[in-house]
Amino acid sequence: MLKLKNVYTDIGGLQIIHNVSLEIEQGEFVALLGSNGAGKTTLFRTVAGVLKPNSGTIEFNGMGIHRMPVHKIVEAGLVLCPQGRQLFPRLSVEKNLIMGAYPIKGNKPRIQKNLDRVYELFPILKERRNQEAGTFSGGEQQMLAIARSLMSEPQLLLLDEPSVGLAPLIVEQMAETISNINREMDTTIFLSEQNANMALNITDRGYVLENGSCVLSGDCAQLKDDEKVRKAYIGA
Repeated sequence: MLKLKNVYTDIGGLQIIHNVSLEIEQGEFVALLGSNGAGKTTLFRTVAGVLKPNSGTIEFNGMGIHRMPVHKIVEAGLVLCPQGRQLFPRLSVEKNLIMGAYPIKGNKPRIQKNLDRVYELFPILKERRNQEAGTFSGGEQQMLAIARSLMSEPQLLLLDEPSVGLAPLIVEQMAETISNINREMDTTIFLSEQNANMALNITDRGYVLENGSCVLSGDCAQLKDDEKVRKAYIGA
């Protein structure tokens, strides 16, 4: 479904991503692990088209997307839920959600179907659908950000650091919800996380990014048992 080959990306002349190659198959739930500053967000922004790679190729469902504009990538079915949520704080919950449905604007029955779907997944959003997004707690805003991403019916969802700044109990709830999206909504998920313990408990396999390069990959059991991963990311 997603295939990166020898991808390099720089920002302002500084090389951030170095020769990254990876693959994700349809239906998988894959983690991208790494410390703060490892390049996870830059890699996700490159895949989503926000940044363009200096070299290398990115394919999605067999189509080269590394030179495509962001809106065309979203229309193709690849959606980024960015770190920091990036909501419209003065708009209501429902208006934020509808903004996420812009690839299918004009199709009111389809938009309503998607609204019903995300309200079922996140009942609190339905209860507060007329409330301004900026009045929500951090965990509630993260729920809204994920729900907004789902409004465009992604085949592949890039989730960038969804647990950042959240209390442990909220992280647990978020992990369960994300797992449900993968299992029950047939959505392939690529999850970027500093919280390796959480990520490796819910994903199928993962990649480890250090200084912009993929230094390790494997299934979750292998990565959990890897001494370097345990020391650097799990604290064991």
